[in-house]
Order: sequence, then structure tokens, then C-alpha cells
Amino acid sequence: MQTRRGFLKSSGGLVAALLAAGFLEPGDLRAEEWNKAAFETKKMEDLVKLLGGTGPAESAEVAIVAPDIAENGAVVPIGITSKLDKTRAIAILVEKNPNVLAAMFSIPDGTLPDLQTRVKMAQTCNVFALVRAGGKFVYAAKEIKITLGGCGG
Repeated sequence: MQTRRGFLKSSGGLVAALLAAGFLEPGDLRAEEWNKAAFETKKMEDLVKLLGGTGPAESAEVAIVAPDIAENGAVVPIGITSKLDKTRAIAILVEKNPNVLAAMFSIPDGTLPDLQTRVKMAQTCNVFALVRAGGKFVYAAKEIKITLGGCGG
């Protein structure tokens, strides 16, 4: 699998031509900066405040698809879908992990706000899908039980 850096090195001439022709802007190739402070938050309310919002409300327009019981807390599959217009970001929060924010995704205009990933969970707890849409924050929650050794209990 080729990395972004490797691609850019091997296709420098193509990238230069696309920049010169106006098909790419210089900022298009830059990765978004990592928000270290966001990943150090301990509660959802702290994350929302850091991102410039206030009091997120629960919403039926946000859905979490995940198993009720996960046999391996190291790779818990999570799917999140937002039916809200103007969804700009989706974050996955794991309540009892040392740092609550597990992942954060920017949703560009014209992109379907539907994603799937895997997260690591330390223990049985609630998982939250925090969505920024239309300048407001909303969330959905689901409890996922983590079993030890896959014994189902």
C-alpha cells in the first residue's frame, strides 16, 4: 500500500502540472492538523466546549450500528450514520477509555455522513456518536459489553 508521501514523491510532475493548471490548490495536499487538546478531553461536554459548542442534545437522526456484545475490546466494529443536513463532523467517544475521544472525522460538503471503523474499548461502557451539523452538536449513545476471552458473559 502506497502512502500519501510516497505518492507525492513518485508523482511530483503530475502534481506540479495539476497545481499549475488550477485543478489543485496548494492546501489540498496538506493533512489536517491533529487536535491534541480534543483527544485529551475526559468528558463529552468538555470536547463540545473545546470545539466551540454548547450542550449537545440526543438525536434520533444519528444512528450507531455496533454489536451489543464484543468479544474483543481491541477491535470493536462501529458504524455511524447521520441523517442531519449539513453534517460537518462525526466523533466517536468511548465513555470509560482513559481519553474519551477515540476518533474524529471531518465530513466534506457532498459527502454521505456514513462511516465505519473499529475502536478499542477498555471495558463495558457507553459509546457516543457526536455529530456537528448545522452549527449544533447532537449525539446518539449505545452501550457495548466487552467480554473477557470471548466467553459471552
